[in-house]
Amino acid sequence: MISDTNLHIVTPPTVAPQSFTDANEAVACLEELYSEANNFLINAFNGLASGTETQVRYRAFYPEIRFTTTRHDQIDSRLSYGHVTEPGVYASTITQPVLFRHYLRQQIGLLIQSHGVPVTIAPSNTPIPLHFAMAGRGDVSLPENGELALSLRDIFDVPDLATTNDDIVNGERSVSDDGTRPLALFTAQRVDYSLARLAHYTATEPAHFQNHILFTNYQFYVDEFEAFARAQLRDPDSGYTAFVAPGNVAITDPDATIPALPRLPQMPTYHLKRAHGAGITLVNIGVGPSNAKTATDHIAVLRPHAWLMVGHCAGLRNSQALGDFVLAHAYLREDNVLDADLPVWVPIPALAEIQIALQDAVAQVTELEGYALKKIMRTGTVATIDNRNWELRDQSGPVQRLSQSRAIALDMESATIAANGFRFRVPYGTLLCVSDKPLHGELKLPGMASSFYKTQVARHLQIGIRAMELLREMPLEKIHSRKLRSFNETAFL
Repeated sequence: MISDTNLHIVTPPTVAPQSFTDANEAVACLEELYSEANNFLINAFNGLASGTETQVRYRAFYPEIRFTTTRHDQIDSRLSYGHVTEPGVYASTITQPVLFRHYLRQQIGLLIQSHGVPVTIAPSNTPIPLHFAMAGRGDVSLPENGELALSLRDIFDVPDLATTNDDIVNGERSVSDDGTRPLALFTAQRVDYSLARLAHYTATEPAHFQNHILFTNYQFYVDEFEAFARAQLRDPDSGYTAFVAPGNVAITDPDATIPALPRLPQMPTYHLKRAHGAGITLVNIGVGPSNAKTATDHIAVLRPHAWLMVGHCAGLRNSQALGDFVLAHAYLREDNVLDADLPVWVPIPALAEIQIALQDAVAQVTELEGYALKKIMRTGTVATIDNRNWELRDQSGPVQRLSQSRAIALDMESATIAANGFRFRVPYGTLLCVSDKPLHGELKLPGMASSFYKTQVARHLQIGIRAMELLREMPLEKIHSRKLRSFNETAFL
């Protein structure tokens, strides 16, 4: 086993920085640099796996975007992204540029357009961990017994969790050690970490994720989503091109069979695909704020345009009926999973564009409007709690807080998803369906669902899908609200 940590370091050939005023050319350069670095590591690993001995250490680097401006440019104040706020040197490492091609072209193009200054592309000083270079590669050679007679960390760089964090998104780092400021909310290592986690938790590759994400906590919505997807595939004018299920099973034939996995992943995920990621992804996150945080922590690196929670909740008002809808315009956060990243004193505002889309979607699907709509939908505060059996506590405590907050519904995921949307600058919203009323003796028990409730649940997913379609029709600059941007914001979404 090699144990000398002072081994000679072998790297790909040195590449000089290149400047670009064309976003397509800049992204093509990123793709070339990343591919060369990745192939260098894979070839070195394959050589070792085949038995080749080495007395060197292999290292390759993420590509980097660097941008410098020396003046305060006059920028359209209505835009929340696509520019920097003051003179300086800005830089961000980039991973998997082919996956992010459309996003990178948009963001780099806006940056060049806003300031009239080129971007510079070059290898960074951040090594690519071998584990991330191997992700999704089908050309990796492994020993017959799956074990190597050497320690990978002695030969290659491995993930450095000490530098893989959320300092930028949490506002805890505005300037890097080298004096540059970040262009993007996530470093390349942070993105790679989440891409690997996504594949693990959802059993689908990150490339399948769409820009409009629906979260649910109930299997029924998965069945409805698949039925909707098959109907869209039958319609040649729908614009949808494929449906992807866990296991990366993709179908374009609406009547094709989807084989069942021997074991479902923790968060089964389904994708109704459209060009440029304009389709819809449904994630069944199950129950609880921990799952909600985990899912959104990792999906955020894909920079979706919106995510919505469409799940079940407890109705807290006697005037509500099972199957009524709840449109959240505020959140009472008792989930406790984000307190270290986003203190509870930070308000989570309702986003007008999302609220209007959800209300319009309810009206269109139910064919009700105005005062008639109030009979089945109520707008108010949604409380999210981390104790599924909160009803068994001394009710004077939680019930009093719920009453003081004017909460109209309670669940275990919505505030977490909204708070992480706020933290990650991803537009968010919540439309819930009342499935029980524990304060009024209507518990979630078999056989209690009325025909009205069953009808409303069937409509619920349709409303979420329709809301996403309405949001898809909006210009990006209108969806990505300035309310989500901090004082010293990154240029990239």
